[in-house]
Amino acid sequence: MSTHRARKRFGQHFLTDPGVIHAIVEAIRPQPSDTIVEIGPGPGAITRPLSRRAGHLHLVELDRDLVASLKMEFAGQDNITVHEGDALSFDFRALGDNLRVVGNLPYNISTPLLFELLAQRDVIQDMHFMLQKEVVDRMAAEPGSKAYGRLGVMLSCHQFIEPLFDVPPESFDPPPAVISAVVRLTPKPKDACVIHDEEHMSRMVAAAFGQRRKTLKNALAEFANADQLLAAGIDPGLRAEQLDVDAFVSLSNALVSKPA
Repeated sequence: MSTHRARKRFGQHFLTDPGVIHAIVEAIRPQPSDTIVEIGPGPGAITRPLSRRAGHLHLVELDRDLVASLKMEFAGQDNITVHEGDALSFDFRALGDNLRVVGNLPYNISTPLLFELLAQRDVIQDMHFMLQKEVVDRMAAEPGSKAYGRLGVMLSCHQFIEPLFDVPPESFDPPPAVISAVVRLTPKPKDACVIHDEEHMSRMVAAAFGQRRKTLKNALAEFANADQLLAAGIDPGLRAEQLDVDAFVSLSNALVSKPA
């Protein structure tokens, strides 16, 4: 076990529970043909069992001390490549296609990182993450619930979201102040959700949930007036949490020109 001390500025909480580590690896079910990218491997608790079963394992780590430790430990394993860098700006496409992405994600970057990975989804086969349970709840939330919002809408346009199991604070060193959860994301068929303009859709959904107490008529004033909402089959008096994903997609598509 590494003696590296977790750094607060990196949001580090290292998984130490052997039972949870085993459960995560079994959920991933790595195969000899897999190229797996592990984000934030830390001292390598998940890395070791993954490396024994995966074809090739890429490690993306920001902490230079951990990078040095990982390179030293795995120097003799040809199927492991260590990358020093920030996952938020990492080019996953450079590693090939059909990637499987896993990680115990730092809570302070989890949401922007999920959006970054969504933007590179064309090369990703599936994703398994440890996240703050509250984030997983938001990812999987149904319309009408308090947790339903931009994150869940944008992810579920393109991904099936499957919460797997919760992980208590004592499974980590140091223990976080929250409960964590493991979640699986797998791509939906490309024709399951056809969005004419992804940027427009993202901005519109962000505006809709930006002030949740406002009606769509007021929250989306920058994008559409009441007549345009009615023409798209949307009641202007509804609030954002009352619209399902298909309704958001239909509205966005109605407000932009269809690509040639």
